[in-house]
Formats: sequence, structure tokens, C-alpha cells
Amino acid sequence: MFDGIKVLVTGCSGFLGPWLCERLVVAGAQVLGADLHFDLDSRIHDIDPEKLEPVFVDVENIEELAAAIEQSDVQFVFHLAAQSLVGEARKKPLETIATNVMGTANVLEVARQLHGTAKALRGVVVASSDKAYGAHDDLPYLESTPLQGRYPYDASKSCADLIAQSYAATYDLPIAIVRCGNLYGAGDLNWSRIVPGTFKHCFAGERPVIRSDGTLVRDYLYVEDAAEAFIIIGRALMAGEVERGEAFNVSGGEHLSVLEIVRKVQDAAGGEAAEPVIKDTAKFEIQKQYLSSQHLTNRLGWKPLVDLPRGLALASDWYRQRCKDLTP
Repeated sequence: MFDGIKVLVTGCSGFLGPWLCERLVVAGAQVLGADLHFDLDSRIHDIDPEKLEPVFVDVENIEELAAAIEQSDVQFVFHLAAQSLVGEARKKPLETIATNVMGTANVLEVARQLHGTAKALRGVVVASSDKAYGAHDDLPYLESTPLQGRYPYDASKSCADLIAQSYAATYDLPIAIVRCGNLYGAGDLNWSRIVPGTFKHCFAGERPVIRSDGTLVRDYLYVEDAAEAFIIIGRALMAGEVERGEAFNVSGGEHLSVLEIVRKVQDAAGGEAAEPVIKDTAKFEIQKQYLSSQHLTNRLGWKPLVDLPRGLALASDWYRQRCKDLTP
């Protein structure tokens, strides 16, 4: 379905972006990778440069974004660009809102302006998050669970998600929304996150550091399974098998406490497992968050293929080499 299609991936040099771009290249797409900067450490540089065209685009600049889409004859967009760190969102709420909310609105506004023209987009898949749901007593989250993010990052994802639904309903645009749990795997160099940070401490012979009290429960999803979900949803959207504005939860079916995931990362890293340092300084965190992806399975047949032990083993190999490279 993507064979010969010109696809724009915003936020292409982040964690998920390179995995998605790789799958699009294999599917025969002509991939335009958009980002503000292309860090040398990003896995995006592992992709054959003849098969991925990089372009510097700020999604907060609608003129720049529109020019990239129209001049390159883009036919489909995967919108991943976002400020993705919860802690940074708390420190810089206005910047987070500008990127996550207005960045998403700009992508959708360009789609609206092109709708009905010869350059109309065949689809836009918007990356939302499980954080968009906010705190709920009834778990797992279903797609029908209200979006009520309260803290800066969560609220920005709720807003972007609702705006995507609004554009789909009001302008009859082919838009789908993807809400993933916590992604993990090779390529994530945000050391403040629990999985990369724990691997780094393990390979440095240090005690892992936990910012919370260790009891927070989160949903964990292997990054390649997430990339495959985006591809499946994108194909279905182009084929008219997805409703305008339809949302899909994507879960690995693995929800663990912070202490539990730290222990499993330590097991994957091998060696003696040091007792973690529990700082208990994290604030404004939801106690339990996890998703049901049954809707996606029922509708489009997606299921996670990589369980947590296998995913962490694959990640461990990558982080072991990466941390070795970081050693002076």
C-alpha cells in the first residue's frame, strides 16, 4: 500500500521515527524525514541516505511545514514530532504546548488546506499517548475512556488528540490517532527514562536511580511492535478501513511497577544486580497507567510480537555497545 507513496515522517530522528522510517523504506515508500535537528547519535543515520530524504522542518512554523509538504508532493504524513519528556514539559509548559498542540494543529491545518485539491493528503496518522487519558480508576484504558490529562505533558497530548478528532469530524479528513504505552528498545538515548537510564547505570557498574518511590505502574511496548502498528494503521487508513478520527491503543500487554521494570532490565543486562537508589522525588505522576489494545487487534489484526524478556534482551545488546562507546 505504501509502494511508491511519498511519506513525510515528522520527528523522524527521535526514538520511534527511525524504526518507522525503516519499515516505510522496506514497504517501498519514498520517505521524507522531517525534524528540527538530526543528532549524530540518532538511528536515523543507519538508514540508506539514498532511501530517505532529510528535511529540516519546524512543525511550529506552518509556512515551513506547508512548503515541505506541497513542494515534495507528500501524499501521507506520520506525525511523531513532539516534546516527549514529562519532566521537561513540567519545566517548560509553554514550549511543550507550542510543539505538541500547535505543531499538531499545523500539520492538520495543512491537510485541511490541501483537502479537495490535486495535492490532497491520503492520510495523517497522529501519535498521541496513553498520557492523554490522564488518571482513571478503571483500567486498562479503552479508546472510549475520556481524555483528561491534567499535568503539562498529559494535557498537551489530550489537547492534540482532541484537535485531531475535531479536524477529522469537521473537515472529513482521513486522520487516525495512535496512543502507545511506554516505548523501549534500541535507539532511546533519553537517559532520564527508566529503561535507558537503568541500562546505562548497569553497564557503568552503578546503582540504578529511581526518581519515584518505585510503585508507579506503566505499560511497556517494544518499539518495533509500535512501528509495525503505525504501518498497519496507516495502510488501513489509506484503504478506507479506518473511520475518520478513529483512535487505536497500542500496548505490549506488559504493565509493571518501576521497581519491577528496573529488576527486569538488570536481569537483561546480566551481572550482579545492585540495589536501586530510590529518591522518591517525582511529583505530579499518575499512579497507574496501562492500555488495552484489543480494539486494534479486533479491527486490524495487530498483536505484539516481542515480549518483555525478548525485547529487553535485544535492547541490552544495543545499550551494552552504546555505553561502551560512551566510555572515554
